[in-house]
Amino acid sequence: MKSAVETLNPTRVRLTVEVPFEELKPSLDAAYKKINQQLSIPGFRKGKVPARVIDQRVGRGAVLEEAVNDALPKIYQDAVNEGELSPLGQPEVDITELKDGELLAFTAEVDIRPELEIPDYSGIEVTVDAVEVSDEDVAEALDQLRERFATNSVVERAAADGDVVKLDLEARVDGELLDDGVAKGVDYTIGSGRLLDGIDEAVTGLEAGAEATFASELKGGSAAGREAEVSVRIETVSARELPELDDEFAQLASQFDTLDELREDSRERLARQKQYEQATSAQEKVLEELLELVEVPIPEKLLQDEVETRRHNLVNHQLGQLGMDLDAYLKMQEKTAEEFDAELKEQAEKGIRTQFVLDEIAKREQLSVSQEELTEHLMRRAQSSGMSPDQFAKAVVEGGQVPMLVGEVSRGKALATVVESVKVVDTNGEPVELDDEDETGETVEATTETESTEAPAAEGDKDEAGEAKPNS
Repeated sequence: MKSAVETLNPTRVRLTVEVPFEELKPSLDAAYKKINQQLSIPGFRKGKVPARVIDQRVGRGAVLEEAVNDALPKIYQDAVNEGELSPLGQPEVDITELKDGELLAFTAEVDIRPELEIPDYSGIEVTVDAVEVSDEDVAEALDQLRERFATNSVVERAAADGDVVKLDLEARVDGELLDDGVAKGVDYTIGSGRLLDGIDEAVTGLEAGAEATFASELKGGSAAGREAEVSVRIETVSARELPELDDEFAQLASQFDTLDELREDSRERLARQKQYEQATSAQEKVLEELLELVEVPIPEKLLQDEVETRRHNLVNHQLGQLGMDLDAYLKMQEKTAEEFDAELKEQAEKGIRTQFVLDEIAKREQLSVSQEELTEHLMRRAQSSGMSPDQFAKAVVEGGQVPMLVGEVSRGKALATVVESVKVVDTNGEPVELDDEDETGETVEATTETESTEAPAAEGDKDEAGEAKPNS
């Protein structure tokens, strides 16, 4: 076999391949054997039809076509390996010459990973918020904890802000009651903003048994995004009573004996949370600065596929679970279709650029992924997907997505390597030291995952980049 590589642009090449006919003999034998099993000719046992008879009955051309289809994938892969290429997606194959007994020649155009120049990034400097926990932060955290232990007592008075009301709701669009527009016995805290726009104003001041009607845009269901007339009836009004903030409450709500111990623990928890947020912010900002330094050409077909995958995941998985279509989503987001498409393309471009750059750094730094790191990452992904680790692992293996997870961990380690070598300071001008867990754990991996790799169920519609088989 002889092969040559022609660079068409930074992300696409044309392979020209010539194969002596004798190298096709194994595939030619396999073609005769396959066709033999499909033929039934009087005078010959099945599978024992001579090649000359097959040529007469089926045609030598059909045998050659079968042999070429069998041989092409391996020949193409050998040419890719010889050219040291990193193909993306499926190649476009064109048989340019097929001389029986002499030669097979073909071309294959395919997108490839671009060669990237990674400059010195050690001069990157980013600023993140300082980790500061105020007394007000602690007080707010304790109030939220008190809310979890609050009790509701039915009262005989008009509903006010902060009260819990039990409601019956009916939604009508254009005067027609929606099939999914009825809800009974819904508990709602006035002022929480967790139900429908306009409901707080409608129920405030009403007593048990009273009714009201208000207009609101539906957030979900069959008429999501449409204006509805909503009827609401108050069943009961309950006042929320918060426990006193004292040692007794500390013993009720925690393992601590005193309020001071609980308060100190809350301060430490808030500090850890802010440190996590600080680490995430640092990684995101470092990544932004890194991407600014590297010119990354993107294959147009890969970009189109990524955009379509993101659109598919949003419409069929995320919005579908909410009972919402794309039009309703755009209306809720106050975006035009053109703005949505532009935003989707921008996100896809950033995702591809991020993968290319971090993959290149991982390659140059010779970063490997251990079984322990892969298992830890799989556990985190399973938790975020709502699946058990066993279910998630099974879906990953059956979907052939283990390389995808390995890539996520590898890119996380690559970004951690960059973060370690740059300068991160807080808003007080103090250097920020990120510990090993921050740098190699969940925060980095979450930063480097792209939307197209959300979960195994969402990946079935997309070919794995780099797995290319020629189409003849």
